[in-house]
Amino acid sequence: MVALLLAFTVLSACGKKEGEAAASPSPSAAAAGNASDVIATYKEGGKITRGEFDSFINVNKMFSPQLAQFMADPAFQQDMLKQMVTFRVLSAKADDKVKADADKQVTEQMKAITDYFGKQEGGMDKQLKDNGIELKDIESLMKMSFYTMGSMEGKVTDKEVQDSYNEQAAAHAFDIATVSHILISLKDAATQKDLRTKDEALARAKEVKAKLDGGGDFAALAKEYSDDPGSKDQGGTYKDADINQWVPEFKEAASTLPLNKISDPVESSFGYHVMKVESRSTKQLDDTLKTQIKSQLAEKSLSEFAEKEYPNLIETNNLPKPEASPAPAASPAASPAASPAAK
Repeated sequence: MVALLLAFTVLSACGKKEGEAAASPSPSAAAAGNASDVIATYKEGGKITRGEFDSFINVNKMFSPQLAQFMADPAFQQDMLKQMVTFRVLSAKADDKVKADADKQVTEQMKAITDYFGKQEGGMDKQLKDNGIELKDIESLMKMSFYTMGSMEGKVTDKEVQDSYNEQAAAHAFDIATVSHILISLKDAATQKDLRTKDEALARAKEVKAKLDGGGDFAALAKEYSDDPGSKDQGGTYKDADINQWVPEFKEAASTLPLNKISDPVESSFGYHVMKVESRSTKQLDDTLKTQIKSQLAEKSLSEFAEKEYPNLIETNNLPKPEASPAPAASPAASPAASPAAK
């Protein structure tokens, strides 16, 4: 599934978690009115009509249906307006090379999107109709997104990429390991039905370790005993895998166990693992990782622009405003005079 490139987390703007009750959504994100009504203006003659705003939100909703519950929430609407203005302002600054490169990506993405939704019930036409948009609305948002990110990425220097890599590497963000394991699970991976008790799982794990200590073949025993469908047919091995993707207990073991030694059973939320760590290293700063870090830094700059510059861009904003929460009354214990630190 191909998703739109969006740089902000919109659900958090409402102060609610997904699934939490919100105001009843209306067909249009903004209040009722004509599509040509101007709902916001920004510097240098920019304006956003109700129809443009609704299309922007509805395209997002098509790719993230959970947004429907927030459509009538003023905080959500304000956050989406911030996104739309930010994309418009920054995408307009993209140079011809950025636009040419982005247009190629947009063409590829549009084909993938139409292919994907074309296979859904009712096809692409039904998806567009249900969301009140046209194909050109999707393409328009994608171009803004790719133009914006391409322009922001172009400003990231090699030194900034290297510095970010060094910082993240020091925090073990790029640690990788080759680990073989045999999982004795408590539950069936497919059905989640109980397979065995903890005591039974531990006894079976100890049996596996004893066979390995006695010279048993790891790959053969993984195929026979392991309950991990992702590795049992590959000798139980995950090669040069990102350790940060694993549950804490398995990650800790992968980070600290002596190399090429069969471990005692390691307990995790999945059951017991008999492990052998074959290698540990740090992912090198290759072209793929450079691209990833450059995108991270561009998204950070984009978010900073939205927070710092957006308020100065807006001239008029006719969308509903979120209700301000009343400030909590200070209790005696919270008053400066009662605080030891204030004395």
